[in-house]
Amino acid sequence: MQALDHLDVTHSVDLTDPQAVCAAVCGLLEQANTAVDRELLERAFDFFARLYAGTMPGYHGCETQYHDMQHALDVTLACARLLAGHERTQPPAERLGAPRLTLGVIVALFHDAGYIRRRQDRRCWHGAQYTLHHVGRGGRLLRHFLTEEGHGDWTRRAVKLIHFTGYEIPLEQIRLDDPLDQRLGHLIGSADLIAQMADRAYLEKCRDYLYEEFELGGLTTRRNADGSVEVLYGSSQDLLRKTPAFYAGMVRKRLDGDFRAGYRSLEPLFNGRNPYMEAIERNIAYLQQVLDNDRLQELLRRRPEPVLAPPVSRGIERRA
Repeated sequence: MQALDHLDVTHSVDLTDPQAVCAAVCGLLEQANTAVDRELLERAFDFFARLYAGTMPGYHGCETQYHDMQHALDVTLACARLLAGHERTQPPAERLGAPRLTLGVIVALFHDAGYIRRRQDRRCWHGAQYTLHHVGRGGRLLRHFLTEEGHGDWTRRAVKLIHFTGYEIPLEQIRLDDPLDQRLGHLIGSADLIAQMADRAYLEKCRDYLYEEFELGGLTTRRNADGSVEVLYGSSQDLLRKTPAFYAGMVRKRLDGDFRAGYRSLEPLFNGRNPYMEAIERNIAYLQQVLDNDRLQELLRRRPEPVLAPPVSRGIERRA
């Protein structure tokens, strides 16, 4: 059963394999628009795989066990599905078009790259210590990649789009000139939320890994204006106890309100169903049942294995 922990929500794509995810993503986008730049996407996945593996010159590999390689690939696949579903249902004037489809997937792929530390880093000893600033840091890495690839004209939008996956800039302050870019941001942000919460090991990953990242990143406490310190999460169990309210409040507000129910773009791909939202509802319902019976330790039995990097033998095969 543990092998299922490394498959996507449909149990059809191996999320430990950047090459498999790249192929699935490219297939989805090329069905939506044949002008999608597949070679650029393949180079982005290759850059990503080397970055997370720690073989990119000047960078450590991935150190964050919740925000690991599998999470980034999961979000990227979900994003591609949202984009493909969107294009399938919109009239020509409302479609995103090939450049935005390409850029959207690359932004999703890099959305947590800001957790990766540079080799000469003397400020932090673990990537999770950048939690409060990782989105902006990821934007700088995204700018570097796009500029090196000859798409410097995309960087202004890219560094704004990546902020739809975080909380460093309030969503209402992310200024994009074109409504289609705003819609693209909504779909990228939706992908980040639904992919992680639909993970079949989401609850155990919160318990085993997310709380530790919050501790390292300074998110378990808050200093108030009067100088007092407020405890936000006292333990990993406390984080889980507060997860149903987090979902019902902040997550649903973002998904349904801020992101205009963009997650519904999945439905044309799955005959009206939404496997991500269905999996999230199962996770939250099960967690609430466990909490109601006070059996957190007993009934959350999965032991998730973080996927920090692809196996050495796996690269991205580019088409001739």
